[in-house]
Amino acid sequence: MIRHDQAALETLAAAVGQLLLANGERLATAESCTGGWVGQCLTAIAGSSAWFDRGFITYSNDAKIELLGVAADTLSAHGAVSEATARAMALGALQRSRADWALAITGVAGPGGGSPGRPVGTVCFAWAGLAGCAATCTRHFQGDRESVRAQSVAHALSELLEHAGSRLV
Repeated sequence: MIRHDQAALETLAAAVGQLLLANGERLATAESCTGGWVGQCLTAIAGSSAWFDRGFITYSNDAKIELLGVAADTLSAHGAVSEATARAMALGALQRSRADWALAITGVAGPGGGSPGRPVGTVCFAWAGLAGCAATCTRHFQGDRESVRAQSVAHALSELLEHAGSRLV
């Protein structure tokens, strides 16, 4: 089972902060299955108020709709755990913040809640910049609930470094 310790996650968060600060940019997060863990890692970094704008914890579908503007039709057609929903969450976080970048995470951390099409460990991600959606992806993580969530935080931050660093959008 793969585990990520908190110090390793905060090291990733610090690298994100350094990149954003160097570019004069800010980040917003939209989290579902991670329940604010990304935001916790980011705000553990001293000085993060210079580059972390805000975080949305949208665990329920109603919260995704009300706080991020995810269309009910998107949720009906694709489900909460989908790249389409992750994309809408990231774009909604950008529109409802003063950030230059947003990341979104939605998934099935377990131990229950999985289905044949979306088994436990299925997590969908999106990263967006002001020019639009940079990327979406789906990953299937192994392990217990904590491990799936930790791997999700690590993946979201690692990929943000890649997308923001390469200026894809």
